[in-house]
Amino acid sequence: AIGASTGGTEAIKDVLIHLPANFPAIVITQHIPAAFSGSYAKRMDSVCAMTVHEATHGQKIKPGNAYIAPGDDHLTVIKKGVSYFCVLDKGVPVNRHRPSVDVLFESVAKAAGKGVTAVLLTGMGRDGAEGLLSLKKQGCHTIIQDEKSSVVWGMPGAAAGIDAHCSIQPLEKISAALLHATNKNKSKNQH
Repeated sequence: AIGASTGGTEAIKDVLIHLPANFPAIVITQHIPAAFSGSYAKRMDSVCAMTVHEATHGQKIKPGNAYIAPGDDHLTVIKKGVSYFCVLDKGVPVNRHRPSVDVLFESVAKAAGKGVTAVLLTGMGRDGAEGLLSLKKQGCHTIIQDEKSSVVWGMPGAAAGIDAHCSIQPLEKISAALLHATNKNKSKNQH
């Protein structure tokens, strides 16, 4: 799961373009106006090995795919049986945002539990910090972007302030950290 705001559209691209086509599914909340989220998802899809979608309500979450919250909907994840699905809703803004990173992260913590890696990238304010802490408390691997490579260190800085992170990485090392974390999860699940 990835959350971002100011400077995030480029930061997300920098992370996604380094991930292989068979990477585990990614759900993303980026604060973006509704008019731009669809074209942003298409642009990401055209430059990434993974298939990138603007998330739709009820869409099944599959490996090799990334799902970006539409600009005016909260994106949450639910589990039915062994599968995960995107749920969109027009609930009240959280931290003044819809979509909200906290809403996504809290739903992922509830639906998926331990095997998750979550990343909080550049952004203004503190959206995502509490949700990241919830994930860390469940044993998930949590990563925040460092101050130097962030356009605005509000959201990752807020997460750092409440110790919601397992590691702090410069933007150019986040893809490698994600690959490392998913490989660690895979080997844990095989034992």
